[in-house]
Amino acid sequence: MKPNGHGKGIVMSDKKSGHFEILEGFPPDVVAISAIGRIDRAAYEKQLIPLIEEHVAREGKVNLLYILGPEFEGYTAGAAWDDAKLGLLHLTDFARIAVVSDIEWIRLAVKMFAPLLKSRMRLFHLSELDQAKEWIQAYRPEQDDDKIEVAADHKIPPLEDMTPPT
Repeated sequence: MKPNGHGKGIVMSDKKSGHFEILEGFPPDVVAISAIGRIDRAAYEKQLIPLIEEHVAREGKVNLLYILGPEFEGYTAGAAWDDAKLGLLHLTDFARIAVVSDIEWIRLAVKMFAPLLKSRMRLFHLSELDQAKEWIQAYRPEQDDDKIEVAADHKIPPLEDMTPPT
């Protein structure tokens, strides 16, 4: 297990399983969830994956509001694998992703993987939850311009920017 400063992180056991709390009051194209406890493979396979697939089938592209607050205790290895598979299988199905967390290793992971995603992604602190909710609901399909927007502190420069002049 890699600690994150709060004693929480990716956990390799299934001792205490968690769940996703589905948040109500959002438009039909928004999947809003909060991770509670230690998220395991079952939480992904029985809750999140079917929820995402149902929204994708009904709405086309979906917006994801993902809150990892103080109730979040980490991921099992199986959940981490399912999270990676979910991202790869639905790479183009997300219009926007808002991740809300103060957990440092989550914030670093989002910043690391955000440039690889086609969807617009923003990272918010828990104190910015209202802004995250506003941002995730602001997307409308007619605004889809295929521009990648990553709210990360540093971006990896494209390889062609590193070629020395001739």
